[in-house]
Amino acid sequence: QVQLVESGGGLVQPGGSLRLSCAASGSFFGISAMGWYRQAPGKERELVATFTRRGTTNYSDSVKGRFTISRDNAQNTVYLQMNSLKPEDTAVYYCNAAYQDSIYRRPLDAWGQGTLVVVSS
Repeated sequence: QVQLVESGGGLVQPGGSLRLSCAASGSFFGISAMGWYRQAPGKERELVATFTRRGTTNYSDSVKGRFTISRDNAQNTVYLQMNSLKPEDTAVYYCNAAYQDSIYRRPLDAWGQGTLVVVSS
């Protein structure tokens, strides 16, 4: 089982920056990808960015050029550097990990509890 712990959320002014961190721990065979999702009030959860173990990245169109995802595979940690933040970026940000369990190598999914990001003047 994988546990994910997010940190780094908070209140920031428009145009400001924030960095989120997500650390994975527990028992697993391997983690194939980690990523960030977000959910604004009254909206469905949406993909923000993903990063595979081999280095392939993917960003939603709304954050391209402003957000950067990175990974530290040795520590099973993923980061999200958020620059030029806009009010519409306000949401609860969730860390996600796609992994294989240690015994059967089954494909499983893990979610963090979320960290709140508020972009406001």
